[in-house]
Amino acid sequence: MMQFMLLFSRQGKLRLQKWYQAHPEKTKKKITRELINTVLSRKPKMCNFLEWRDLKVVYKRYASLYFCCAIEDKDNELLTLEIIHRYVELLDKYFGSVCELDIIFNFEKAYFMLDELMLGGEIQETSKKNVLKAIQAQDMLQEEMQVLVPLVSAIVQPVTRNK
Repeated sequence: MMQFMLLFSRQGKLRLQKWYQAHPEKTKKKITRELINTVLSRKPKMCNFLEWRDLKVVYKRYASLYFCCAIEDKDNELLTLEIIHRYVELLDKYFGSVCELDIIFNFEKAYFMLDELMLGGEIQETSKKNVLKAIQAQDMLQEEMQVLVPLVSAIVQPVTRNK
């Protein structure tokens, strides 16, 4: 089971974090800082797996972003690497060629996509097509809400002023 996933830049800026185990905020910050420093200090030719505390850390760099996951000691590292790759493929498919700015300015889409892919630290949906369908349905719902909210506000506002 995946414990958490972190996305961070080459400069060490955290861009996205998803925790599947509860930790106090102070602990999360300490873990994040420690792991970012550990991963960034490794040479590019080094293995993408490392043992850290009682967990295994699996990471992969795509362009300027590092995707880093902590898994339990008995879990399969290659499967985790495949999950990271699947997530990157989904991001690429949705954003075109995903970059760090896409994650920064559309973090809610990135979180939603991760939530469609993973549930409670376990893979939920393996089909890219099904995940993208869910994202498109969410986009359509969001567009409909952007049209309806001003209409409802225009109707409700005059009624509340008269009271």
